[in-house]
Amino acid sequence: MKKKYSRILAETVESLQDITQLLTDEEKEELKDNISVQQFKKNEVLYQEGEVPQLFHCLISGKVKIYKDGVGGRTQIIRVVKPVEYFGYRAYFANQNYVTAAATLEASTICFIPNELMEKWLMENNRLALYFIRRLAVEVGNSDQRMVNLTQKHIRGRLAESLLFLRDNYGLEEDGATLSIYLSREDLANMSNMTTSNAIRTLSTFAQEKIIAIDGKKIKIIDGESLEKINKIG
Repeated sequence: MKKKYSRILAETVESLQDITQLLTDEEKEELKDNISVQQFKKNEVLYQEGEVPQLFHCLISGKVKIYKDGVGGRTQIIRVVKPVEYFGYRAYFANQNYVTAAATLEASTICFIPNELMEKWLMENNRLALYFIRRLAVEVGNSDQRMVNLTQKHIRGRLAESLLFLRDNYGLEEDGATLSIYLSREDLANMSNMTTSNAIRTLSTFAQEKIIAIDGKKIKIIDGESLEKINKIG
């Protein structure tokens, strides 16, 4: 199996330059011997709340949502992962089971590193440990800010923030206006802490105001300045 996927593994290791440049030659060899790569279809669950964390996840291509089912089974998308980002490791560091779940938003390629191997490296490699401390610190700060925004902003402000987040993190298509990520209305609502019906109505209002244009799941940002203003006002 390793021989069959040797090219894929080599390309995957190459894409992990952010950590491989921090590894020793010995650790790089350990990475090559222990890394695994798997391709997933859209809407496949990667791990569920309550499961025991066993692997470091790194998204190589595609998109992944981190979410949690709340009161009454309503889903809240905590964040969306983009390539090349690591996820699914906070619970292991905290010696906890997963408190969230993860699933693909589109066809995705994900690589896995055993938690025990990563812990060994972090114990021996200060630069690598500092790298992940900083990543966790940034994620905590973003999470704190997002919690405030989702609880204090009105519906228009929350949806505007989500659209701008998707633009800034996933970019635009060749026309320079259409978001390069296509979310279902339900996912967009779950990301914005609102009901699907409210998300649909607010999107329609934005379209009527010519702030955006809608074509199926495609959303084109026509007036970015107005969207920024709505986001800022909240």
